[in-house]
Amino acid sequence: MAEITAKLIQELREKTSAGMMDCKKALVENNGDIEAAADWLRQKGIVKAASKAGRVAASGLVTVVKCDNMGCVVELNAETDFVAKNDKFQKLVADVASKALELSGDFDATLNAVREDIAATIATIGENMNLRRIASVSGQHIFSYIHNALVPGMGQIGVAVAIDGDSDKIAEIGPKIAMHIAANKPEFMTIADVNPAAVEREKKVFIESGATAGKPENIVEKMVNGRIQKYYGESVLEEQPFVMDPSKTVKQVLDEVGGKLAGFAYFVLGEGIEKREDNLADEVAKVLN
Repeated sequence: MAEITAKLIQELREKTSAGMMDCKKALVENNGDIEAAADWLRQKGIVKAASKAGRVAASGLVTVVKCDNMGCVVELNAETDFVAKNDKFQKLVADVASKALELSGDFDATLNAVREDIAATIATIGENMNLRRIASVSGQHIFSYIHNALVPGMGQIGVAVAIDGDSDKIAEIGPKIAMHIAANKPEFMTIADVNPAAVEREKKVFIESGATAGKPENIVEKMVNGRIQKYYGESVLEEQPFVMDPSKTVKQVLDEVGGKLAGFAYFVLGEGIEKREDNLADEVAKVLN
């Protein structure tokens, strides 16, 4: 029997947002296997889906910059919300994003180029900061969207989407696709991008949840196929119902204007960061004792 440590419980809680005792029980039932425990929680109806976001608590800004056929999404973190409103921090974010675009979204090269600027701003403002991540997209047309903008071009969610095609109508639909991404947070661009193992895992979770119990084999097959189509509709950008016209998928909307997705990227500010690990660790320790 694997040892159920505080770290394991903390990791499963951050992955699923389930309660401490539920996480401990799931790990015990699955011999400490994180993925199996997450599936167990879903099968029992304790959580509806695995979530990697966990308890988010981070500050700073997300920005999107674009030029010609490339766009970059950049996240720069700070300790408090107050810093995000600071002109000097905002200038740093703009300068870092500009350098990221210049260096084609290369994280290491960008960090090396702006390291001294970040250090200087830390010394001036007196709060720790870090360049957390950069993502880039490229294609014939680049569109962007910032949600909860604090200042133009900087906010809490940043999206860049690349669309190929020669139609003039693409310029009209592009910004709407970017907004759709911010609202629906897809994991994949096309069905071909989905790992087959993830599909098999989804089938397994669905069957073991008991939903197909006692059904004829042909009915089970249809139910499973229906669940996979639903999974695609939730996680694949092309297959998602378009937020402004749910009667059509994103792919259908783009087909109508002669467009094709070439790539997308989005960041949610602070996603996956747990700032108060000491408190969470104390909570886990209480469960273990």
